[in-house]
Amino acid sequence: MTIKKKLGMGVVTAALGLALVGGGTYAYFNDTEVSANTFAAGTLDLTLDPQVIFDVDNLKPGDYMLRSFELQNTGSLDIASVLLDTSYSVTDVDNNNGGEDLGDHYVVKFLKNEGHPEGWLDNDEYTVIYEKSLSELSTMTPDDLAVELEDFLWWDYEQDGIPAGGTDYLSVKIEFKDNGQDQNIFQGDSLELNWTFTAEQEEGEER
Repeated sequence: MTIKKKLGMGVVTAALGLALVGGGTYAYFNDTEVSANTFAAGTLDLTLDPQVIFDVDNLKPGDYMLRSFELQNTGSLDIASVLLDTSYSVTDVDNNNGGEDLGDHYVVKFLKNEGHPEGWLDNDEYTVIYEKSLSELSTMTPDDLAVELEDFLWWDYEQDGIPAGGTDYLSVKIEFKDNGQDQNIFQGDSLELNWTFTAEQEEGEER
């Protein structure tokens, strides 16, 4: 081995020795802070009271039903809007409806209460602000219906949406319309109505 290589090996060995000694004896100040962060999502919880709004039998053309019900925000987040989707099915007991849809003969009327801020109806204290047959409502998307109802604010008229812990009061009238013609084909038939209420959150904001 040449003198140059021997010197090189000696320098490496010495540097390694200094590093080992320094690692055991060198001291320095140190300070640590820990940031513990939490992100918890809120809840959007819409409650319908009562859940069964209509349960009526022995109906005849000309009969009508007035009902009031509540949409309660039992979640922790404010509800910006509630969308309504309508679907129904008809049981034709005699199979003799001949293409006639019983849903054409039931008319839904959304009502504005007069003099009752809590929303409950008295028979003569309301105004019809919007009406459609069940068959018409069933062909509308919830968004389309919301657009048509936007000008009427058919739930609580003093607030926008439903704040957390708040309640909106709705009133509707459904009428088995008497069209002045022979409606005997619907005797004994029944209609099952499903209303789906979907709550939507408010837009996101800086927190």
